[in-house]
Amino acid sequence: MTDERDRHEIPLEPFPVYRQESPFPPLDDGLTSGPGDPLSDWNQSADAHDLPTRENRLAALGRFAFPPSPPLDDEGLAARDRRWTSRTILVSALFLLVFNAVSPLNWSRQQAPSWLQGTVQQMSEVWVGQLAVFGVDMPRQGVREAWMAAREMRFPSQEPAPPAP
Repeated sequence: MTDERDRHEIPLEPFPVYRQESPFPPLDDGLTSGPGDPLSDWNQSADAHDLPTRENRLAALGRFAFPPSPPLDDEGLAARDRRWTSRTILVSALFLLVFNAVSPLNWSRQQAPSWLQGTVQQMSEVWVGQLAVFGVDMPRQGVREAWMAAREMRFPSQEPAPPAP
């Protein structure tokens, strides 16, 4: 073994260079093409996405067993939109009822005394107490405490913040 590099007959260059001579003989010299066959099967206008593809058997069976329903008319589209809207409003209301349960309590405390105000206040106090057992009010309390802490922050030369309501 030697430390010398192999001597190449073809000089190595940084970029490939087109060479006119080919080391391989042409293939179509001894072959005869059939009648009407082109010398090449390459079709310039062909697209690989135009080739026929085999359909998945499970998808075909599913389409046979459960045929697609006809498209909805305007009344069906309106009914679907109403269902979606109703569900969205219901989920939002339940989310707020659980995670912002103190809002009806605060609202009832701001109203003039009446039978409705007293009923809402008592029901809200019970609801907030029940949810506090599960710790559902902790995210709201954390956000409120962070807001109060940010509200009370002052620059060194600034006077203290007014008391929170």
